[in-house]
Amino acid sequence: MKRMISAWLGSAALFAGAASAADVHVMISAGFFGVYSERGKAFEQATGHKLVTTRGPSMGDSPEAIPARLARGEAADVVIMDGASAEELVKRGRARAGSKVELALSQVGMVVKAGAPKPDISTVDAFRKTLLAAKSVAFSDSGSGTYLSKTLFAKLGVADQVLAKSRKVRGPPSGEPVAAVVARGEAELGFQQVSELIHVSGVTFVGAIPAELQPGFSFAGAVTTGARQPEAAAALLQFLASPDSDEAIRRLGLAPAR
Repeated sequence: MKRMISAWLGSAALFAGAASAADVHVMISAGFFGVYSERGKAFEQATGHKLVTTRGPSMGDSPEAIPARLARGEAADVVIMDGASAEELVKRGRARAGSKVELALSQVGMVVKAGAPKPDISTVDAFRKTLLAAKSVAFSDSGSGTYLSKTLFAKLGVADQVLAKSRKVRGPPSGEPVAAVVARGEAELGFQQVSELIHVSGVTFVGAIPAELQPGFSFAGAVTTGARQPEAAAALLQFLASPDSDEAIRRLGLAPAR
């Protein structure tokens, strides 16, 4: 009954917003972008709002990173990004307290060039051996790459060996997925969040790294403190988090947050 009431209230809020349609400015990172692209069209049709989208990584030293964009004063009503990074924006006062909505759970995965043998990453020991045997490694300049380069490689005791043969890949909008680098043969192994790997041509998805090594990533949204359309922004997050989004979330390499 609570779920039915919640769904009814959510629908009421969405369609009430349609009476005063607005441009909703969204900053979003790559991992949830596929779901957002698909479900965002349905949101626009349901509400009359228009989504104005800016892309950038959740973190890192790129000038396109969402925190850097907000720090420069770029306009956004809502951010959709790595969950921990969204929480950090709340702590820094750039996103509204209590506005964060968990949207999906994510895992870090690995690809190799199409046609290449699939290395064994089924256990922690096998994964470690695969890292050491690889001639080259690529990872993203955002959340997954930061975790690998700053935490995981050191945890496995292979940081010096692996980082010496690694490449950090700048992602969209000016860059590209890690898998594109692997597809061109510029790196033997490529790591990124699964949703960013599985739909790139020219690579073979090997699988997620062992469960014991997963960082517990999520994607979340939050309304910014400078939002000009806070009600529409909150309605968008409610729409994306609804059960109607579950099928797209699973199909695009993620898991519902519930």
